[in-house]
Amino acid sequence: MNRKQLAKMMDHTILKATATPAQVEQICREALEIGAASVCINPCNIEQARRLLDGSGVRVCTVIGFPLGANTPEVKAFETQDAIRRGAEEVDMVINVGALLAGDDETVYRDIKAVVDAAAGTLTKVIIETCYLSDDQKKTACELAMRAGADFVKTSTGFGTGGATPHDVALMRGVVGSKLQVKASGGIRTYKDAAAVVEAGADRLGVSASLTILQGIPE
Repeated sequence: MNRKQLAKMMDHTILKATATPAQVEQICREALEIGAASVCINPCNIEQARRLLDGSGVRVCTVIGFPLGANTPEVKAFETQDAIRRGAEEVDMVINVGALLAGDDETVYRDIKAVVDAAAGTLTKVIIETCYLSDDQKKTACELAMRAGADFVKTSTGFGTGGATPHDVALMRGVVGSKLQVKASGGIRTYKDAAAVVEAGADRLGVSASLTILQGIPE
């Protein structure tokens, strides 16, 4: 895989609470420079990113119910509609992790479906926060995302106790097959990290260390 191909798999990301407009602008300019798939930014930064990226082919991605997933489906649906109105082209939503851990699959399904319906065709990724789940729970979360009509399943917020692992990516790929895509996110800081999750089946990478990763590609 060459530099251009790997960059095209990246959602170049800045989601920290301290992100300033200047830092968001820098992320957008870096994404343009490397040819990333998208920038992934907080909802308050959508309009700035849209202005900077308009017509470039680099998409504007934002997060919903982030990072805990503990909002109601109605709030997540409103967030989704508002984000799209402001210019988001992709939305990454966090599931109700507590409901999944409690075995309340129907609540998790309704939560995901509320966002998918609100997105109305806008690409939707479902963050299952693998660090808190057993393998069986990860499988269930992927099955619920498929049932709800999502486009992607995604490993992590990057704000939990762990991030993407090749094991989890392979497990998720095994469940969704070719029906959904898989995004690996959280803790991917080197080319070796990125290559491992791509080898395991990741279609997209959520990364803030994009430039470092690309610089690490062997000649």
